[in-house]
Amino acid sequence: MSFFLSDRTLTNYRRRNDEPYLCTVFMTTRTILKKTWKWFQIIALIYIMVGVALYFLQDKFIFHPKKLPADYAYQFDIPFREIDLAVTTDKNLSIIQFTVPDSVRRGIVLYFHGNRENINRYAKYATNFTRNNYEVWMMDYPGYGKSTGKRTEQILYDDAAIFYKMAHSKVPAEQIIIYGKSLGTGIAAQLASKKDCRRLILETPYYSMDALAKNYFFMYPVLPMTKYALPTYQHFEYINAPITIFHGTRDGVIPYKQAKWLVEKKPGTELITLEKGRHNNLPGFPLFRQKLDSLLNIK
Repeated sequence: MSFFLSDRTLTNYRRRNDEPYLCTVFMTTRTILKKTWKWFQIIALIYIMVGVALYFLQDKFIFHPKKLPADYAYQFDIPFREIDLAVTTDKNLSIIQFTVPDSVRRGIVLYFHGNRENINRYAKYATNFTRNNYEVWMMDYPGYGKSTGKRTEQILYDDAAIFYKMAHSKVPAEQIIIYGKSLGTGIAAQLASKKDCRRLILETPYYSMDALAKNYFFMYPVLPMTKYALPTYQHFEYINAPITIFHGTRDGVIPYKQAKWLVEKKPGTELITLEKGRHNNLPGFPLFRQKLDSLLNIK
């Protein structure tokens, strides 16, 4: 009697014992693949749903207006005029002109404010200009304050052109300073690329709205998704006036690097860096006030 198994017997033995193992491996792999595919479908669905929401709700992300009733009475501590400009039968622009006496007026600052609330939020900055004998005019975008009508990127540009025309009817272009803050920087830059002015000043600007959106939603192809391109960098090419940028190194809304990109785009652009400055506190820095006063007093 032989104690050795033949090759055929050994092979048959292994085959019979491997079958349950292979079956188990197959079933386990199949289960894992099914679960993976299910999770992939869930993640893909969430990705698509969030992308669709971002597209249709981007106005809500970009603009945070606070409407005011038509009979609202503004109250400020410095002299001002209120202008309600009827553009069409269903559209008007609400403008506040913080004034100085004509005898000392050195020019007009067209101030394009940020994306929150309305003129009331930004009126506190008017004295930065009026103390230097510049009138500062602030305009609310459609849907902000008492301004009415539809809001698109082109309409923002068109309203800015109307705003400029009003100022130019009072003073020559060399006495007009265009100033943009945050959201308003792209609008201000576009206006300065189309109209002559003494200087363009930008506070916490973005390179473009696409670039800013990519900073937050890097996982999406933001370029074809944005309704508001606001390509500040493109406008820089056509601006003839001197440009000054104020930006803080700790800006958590619009990264400081975007200001540096703009400087690279337009050699000669002056960048005033506020160390540890955030998005909304730059006017509180002594360097900001000193430099702004200097800019407004350049002969």
